[in-house]
Amino acid sequence: MRALVVVDYQNDFVDGSLGSPDAVSIEDAVCSRMEEHLASGDRVIVTMDTHGEDYLSTYEGTVLPVEHCIRGTPGWALHGRVAELAEREGCRILEKHTFGCAALLDELKGCDEIELCGVATNICVLANAVIARTACPDARIVVRRDCVASYDRELGEKALAVLPSLQIEVL
Repeated sequence: MRALVVVDYQNDFVDGSLGSPDAVSIEDAVCSRMEEHLASGDRVIVTMDTHGEDYLSTYEGTVLPVEHCIRGTPGWALHGRVAELAEREGCRILEKHTFGCAALLDELKGCDEIELCGVATNICVLANAVIARTACPDARIVVRRDCVASYDRELGEKALAVLPSLQIEVL
């Protein structure tokens, strides 16, 4: 069984408070991967970073004092065509309140191939790739370079360099 995990492709991470031109530029590639996996009947899981109004008083908020993905705000919503595709039958949306999505441990059970895409490469994509490896230690896990982005290009490249040491392919 195959799965695609689309990590946090939300307005605040694309063109909002933590957005970047790189995040904007991957939309077509991410949507193409979603369409291909949906057409094949694969699992498609979309994660959404979700914070409350008290974000700035949380530990994360004290370290990264940039309000983002506050539930119910425009920045929290999935971005562009990803939002439309996420509504299709076969997509599952999971909210997460930190970098990694613990629910993936169960959602990915039984998968022998997992692909991840989305933002930010050096934080949430990396964290969820580790969760995928934990959930499915014998699966082929792939991150496509043209389907990930970070608000910090240098850290994103460093994350991509680390992934093979975690037995995660970078294509």
